[in-house]
Amino acid sequence: MALGRLEQLSYAYPEGGFALRDVSLELHSGEVVALFGPSGSGKSTLLRALAGLVPHFHGGRFSGRVEVVGLDTRRVRPAELAGAVGTLFQDPEDQVVFTRVQAEVQFGLENVGVPPSEIEPRAREALAAVGAAHLAERPVAQLSGGELQRVCLASVLALRPRLLLLDEPTSQLDPDGAATAIELARESGAAVLVSEHRSERVLEACDRVIFFRDGRLTDELPDAWLPREAVMPDGDPSGEPVCRLDRVSFAYDAMSVVEGVSLTAGRGEIVALVGPNGSGKTTLAKLATGLLEPASGTVERRGRACYLSQDPGRYLVAERADEEVALAVGGDLERARRALADVGLAGYAERHPRDLSSGERERLALAAVLVAEPDLLVLDEPTRGVDPERKDELTTLLRSQAHARATVVVTDDHVFAGAVADRVVSTVPQREAALV
Repeated sequence: MALGRLEQLSYAYPEGGFALRDVSLELHSGEVVALFGPSGSGKSTLLRALAGLVPHFHGGRFSGRVEVVGLDTRRVRPAELAGAVGTLFQDPEDQVVFTRVQAEVQFGLENVGVPPSEIEPRAREALAAVGAAHLAERPVAQLSGGELQRVCLASVLALRPRLLLLDEPTSQLDPDGAATAIELARESGAAVLVSEHRSERVLEACDRVIFFRDGRLTDELPDAWLPREAVMPDGDPSGEPVCRLDRVSFAYDAMSVVEGVSLTAGRGEIVALVGPNGSGKTTLAKLATGLLEPASGTVERRGRACYLSQDPGRYLVAERADEEVALAVGGDLERARRALADVGLAGYAERHPRDLSSGERERLALAAVLVAEPDLLVLDEPTRGVDPERKDELTTLLRSQAHARATVVVTDDHVFAGAVADRVVSTVPQREAALV
C-alpha cells in the first residue's frame, strides 16, 4: 500500500489561480523521491497537501483525492496525521516554538504522546544524528540559519514518521550537513518526498525524480537542473578597498563567534564567504555592513553599504512588491519596477509580497537592495529557495554589475560560489583548504 497517494488533485488558494493541476502520484515505504521545479511551480503546495494543510489550513478550492497512511485528508485533520507524517518546512524560522533547542525537539514528541521516559533520549539521539548535539542547551535565537535548519530536521526525525516531507531541507546547510540530512532521510525507512533546488545534493540518494512546472507533473528535466560541479576560483584581492575588516572579534553574550578575522573586499570584485554552519559567516557579514560593532579590531567602509539578510521574508512591510522595493529610493516606483525586472519579477509589481513563493520573496528582497546602488553589497545566502535557472540569472546579474561595487556573498552553495565569485574566503581555512 502506498503511504501517500494523490489522485487527480487540483487546488487553488483563496482568490488565486490553480497551484496544482490534475496531479497523480504514489509514494511507497523506503523510497526517496526528489521533487524539482522552478520557484512558484507548486512544489510546496504539493507537500502541504500531503501534510493535510491543504485545504484544512489554507482553504481554497480542492478537487481530487489525497490519501496519507490510508486516511483521506479531506476527512481527517492535520493533527490526526501528526507522528505518521513529518514535515520540514521551507522556512525553519517559522517552525520553531520554544526558546531552547532541546525543548524544541521534545515538543513534537510530547504532542504525539511518546512515553515521558523516551522523550529526552529520542530528542538527544535526533540532535546527535544531525550533528547538533552540542546545541542542546543553546537558545534558539542564537543559532545560525544552518544550525536552526539542523534543529528543525532533528525535530522531524525524532518523530520517526512513516511519510517524511522535506521542503528545501539543505537550503542553509553546509555541504557536510546537506549530505548528512539526505542520508538520514534515506536511512529512516520512511517514504520521503524532498523538494530541492540543488540537484547535486540529492540525486545520488534518490530512487526517482519528478519535475513540476506550472502546477503539473512533467517528464522533462531541463539541463539547468542537472548536477553541477563546484569549481572554485583562485583569484587574488583586487580593486580599491571598499570594506576592510582588521583582526575583528565578536561574541554573543559569552559565546565567541569571530576571533581575530581580517577580510578585504575591493570595488569590482565579488568575494564568496564559505564555511561550516555556525562558523561566523553571518556575523562577519553584519560586521562588514555596520549592523554589528566588533568587540575588538577595526572595520573601515567607504560609501553606502546594503545587506540582504538570510531570511528576508521577515522584513517585508509594504502591500505591493514595487512599493517594497521603492522604500530604498524615496518611493520611486519606476526605478523599483526596473529593479524587479532585473531579478526576473517583471509583472509582479502589484503582487503582495506575502503571496509570493519563498524563492520569489528572495528575489524581491534582492531587488530592494540592488535598487539602492550600494558601494558595498553583502548578500547572505542569496540562493536560498532559488531554482537553478534563476540562480544562473542571478550570477549573470551580479557579474554584470560587479564593476560598480564590492560584493560579498555569504553562501553554503559551493556551485554558486564557484560560478559568481572572483575569489573564495573560508571562515575555517584549514577545513576548506581544498576550496580556495
